[in-house]
Parts: sequence; structure tokens; C-alpha cells
Amino acid sequence: MPSFDVVSEVDLQEVHNAVDQTNREIRTRFDLRGVEARVEREEDQVRLTAEADFQLGQIMDILRDKLVRRGVDVRSLEENDPEASGKLVYQICVVRQGIDQDLARRIVKMIKEQKIKVQAAIQGDQVRVTGKKRDELQKTITMLKEQEKDEGGINLPLQYQNFRD
Repeated sequence: MPSFDVVSEVDLQEVHNAVDQTNREIRTRFDLRGVEARVEREEDQVRLTAEADFQLGQIMDILRDKLVRRGVDVRSLEENDPEASGKLVYQICVVRQGIDQDLARRIVKMIKEQKIKVQAAIQGDQVRVTGKKRDELQKTITMLKEQEKDEGGINLPLQYQNFRD
């Protein structure tokens, strides 16, 4: 029976490369020269550090630009509020991997509401969609891609893997 998996994965090596490029640009930019500012990556978190909120915003813009150039969707970053610690301000961004249970339930519900003859099942941090016809699966993928583009829809980049006939 034909099936595919709906997943949300981020290439952490590309995130690491974007962090390195951001640090290089921070050292060479005129408006950030001489300022204590840096970006660090630990596992699935990115920590931005600067002396002021304004500089933190500039660093975040640089990081977003580098991520987009490296092919990483910025919707996968969950930005926490900036926090002050002594004379520095820092912000932690979490790189979201996988589909959480609430979003998986919403995806299954969206698929069922479309009345397409497919079944969707949550399997850990992914959703498996099975159906009898390949065309039905392709309609499902198209519907999910449209939901990604909508404002109130899915706010996480999705990939479609393991398409099997």
C-alpha cells in the first residue's frame, strides 16, 4: 500500500555553518566592531549575546540571513525573549526538530477534514499517511503544502519522505 511520512527535520551542520558565518560577519561589521557580541550553538540551541537589545536584533537579522542562504527554513527557529544578565543581553533560539504531538494531531485532523481516502497515523515525531492510490497521497501533500503557506496554518517547515508505492 502506498505511503509517505510527514517530518520536520533541520540539518544541524548547516545551522552550525550559519553560526560560524554570523560570527565572522560580526567581527567585520563596522557597527558591531569593538562590541562584545557573539553567537554560540549548543546541540539544538543557538545563543545570541550582545551589549544592547538593538545589537541583538542586528545579530538576529544576520543569523536569519545566513540560515536562509544555507537552505535552513527560519520557521524552525523558536525565538525566546531577550534576557539581561549583568551588562550583557542574551537570547536563546531553539532549533525545532520533529513534529510535536499537538501539531501532529492538527495535521491528522486537517487530512481527515479533506475527505481524501487516506489514513494518517502519528508515529513518534512524524505522521505516516497511507492510501490505496498514489494520486490521493499527492493530493494530501499538495493540501499540506498549502496549509504551510497560510498564516493560520502550519508554522513549521515540513518534508515528505519515504514515498513508497
